[in-house]
Amino acid sequence: MKEIVVLSGKGGTGKTSLLGSLACLAENKVLADCDVDAADLHLLLDPVPRSENAFLSGVKARVVAKECSGCGTCHELCRFEAIDMADSATINPLACEGCGVCACFCPEQAIRLDKNHCGTWYISDTEHGPLVHAQLFAGEENSGKLVSFVKRQARQLAEESGAELMLVDGAPGIACPVIASLAGADLVLAVTEPTLSGWHDLERVLGLTEHFRIQTFVCLNKWDLNPQMADALTSSCRARGVEVLGRIPFDAGVVQAQLQGRPVVSTDCPAATAMADIWAALQSRLVTAGTSPATGKIGLSLTAPGSEMRPG
Repeated sequence: MKEIVVLSGKGGTGKTSLLGSLACLAENKVLADCDVDAADLHLLLDPVPRSENAFLSGVKARVVAKECSGCGTCHELCRFEAIDMADSATINPLACEGCGVCACFCPEQAIRLDKNHCGTWYISDTEHGPLVHAQLFAGEENSGKLVSFVKRQARQLAEESGAELMLVDGAPGIACPVIASLAGADLVLAVTEPTLSGWHDLERVLGLTEHFRIQTFVCLNKWDLNPQMADALTSSCRARGVEVLGRIPFDAGVVQAQLQGRPVVSTDCPAATAMADIWAALQSRLVTAGTSPATGKIGLSLTAPGSEMRPG
């Protein structure tokens, strides 16, 4: 089985729109939405859940009021200011980090550490294949752990169904959820746009995939809004040893497809044609993907013309 991860250095580049179209075009595959903090692939694929499951990670402290003497020890020790005192202690679950100090030092042993229900994950059926997706609750952490869990479930589903391909919608940026999305990937498609911020965010993504030696290709979305920047970005990618697989034009048909909750390639518009061409190019690259280290030259920089600014 081969695994393609679609990434972007920032939100709003069209990553999920492209992944939704690849899901339409690819055969015998399993889909995984690993953008668990702001999942939206389901908006394009209209999934019907097979199962809905709680995601438990970490702990939250809870006071048993009838056992609390109101001594205030927990209040004094909590560095997160999550405990208020009245007749007994009360804990703000949004502020509690689950460190367990309060439970450890409570003289009455009146504080319990409960498993934290911090999200929900699903296995769903769509018109274009099974989808494993999840949603982390607002303010919760452990998104990297949830991404790893989603990928494990998707791989298991692929093995059970005999799928030959796994398509993964990664989170934007380069933080823990993205690193977790990359685990086991054969090929990465990085989606960017011809702007200065898009350029520098792409550099961060390429630096990350070079570090893990994962073969990476680039897609330029809305390239015709700034053709000069698009050409310069393409030339710089080529100098870095990274191939630009395709360019998607700015197209009002994309907006219409999104309003209808449909993948772009299910409509007749220039962007749909460009996405189909990108999938054809990806298929030919999949034959050798994952069999050798990344071909990109580690350490080179995509420095935009006239700018010395580098991402942090």
